[in-house]
Amino acid sequence: MSTLIRRNLIRLTWLLSPLLVLVVWTLVAGSGRYSEQLLVPPSVVWEAFKDLQHSGELLEHIQFSLSRLAIGFAFGAGAGLLFGIALALSKTVEHYCAPLFHTVRQIPSIALIPMFILAFGVEETFKIVIVTKAVFFPVALATSEGIKAIPRSYFEVARVYRLPWRALVLEVIFPAAAPPILTGLRVALSRAWMVLVAAELLAADSGLGQMIEMSRQMMRIDSVMVGVVVIGLIGFALDYGFRLLEKRLLRWKAR
Repeated sequence: MSTLIRRNLIRLTWLLSPLLVLVVWTLVAGSGRYSEQLLVPPSVVWEAFKDLQHSGELLEHIQFSLSRLAIGFAFGAGAGLLFGIALALSKTVEHYCAPLFHTVRQIPSIALIPMFILAFGVEETFKIVIVTKAVFFPVALATSEGIKAIPRSYFEVARVYRLPWRALVLEVIFPAAAPPILTGLRVALSRAWMVLVAAELLAADSGLGQMIEMSRQMMRIDSVMVGVVVIGLIGFALDYGFRLLEKRLLRWKAR
């Protein structure tokens, strides 16, 4: 067996676990032990997927969810990067803000949903704020810890060359702390996606979470399963895509 064929077979091994789940799902659903109202066969879910796709309803909900995720992620990541830099480089910021920061970051974002609904209502602002919160803390923590791990000699050299603040951040801090920062961004993206779906389940008139909730109320378990599978696939795609981006940006590190 050639090296190329062996390498391709290894790459296909990631299909084994999804196929195994699909086979077990089909066998259990066809055994008759469970009602179709509780466990829908994959074939029925596939038909529901095609119907939702043909009607355009599924694509519309996906677009709403991803747009909220993108806006909230942009706000949360930007604020997290700035605060993480300040937390790592300023003793004043660390002294006054670190205790509150480390306390609030321990609170699950889902636990704050009722408070955010009272404060912002159930419109778009609420969903973007909850995503921003879910992103801000992992990014800020990763940025702060990554900068603190940079050897002091880097800053001493920058001080000798009298680098301005902007050059210090762009040419010294970000390249040196890039690996933990990118990891924090990837973790934050996954958390934000999960929190957003939970928020849409509770209070939304659009999005994948709302589609699942409406389908549940109408006892359309096939549509519920479509939503669950699509949410999982999108989450996997986001994480996998960010991993590829991380490898590309850090390819210099492997040399």
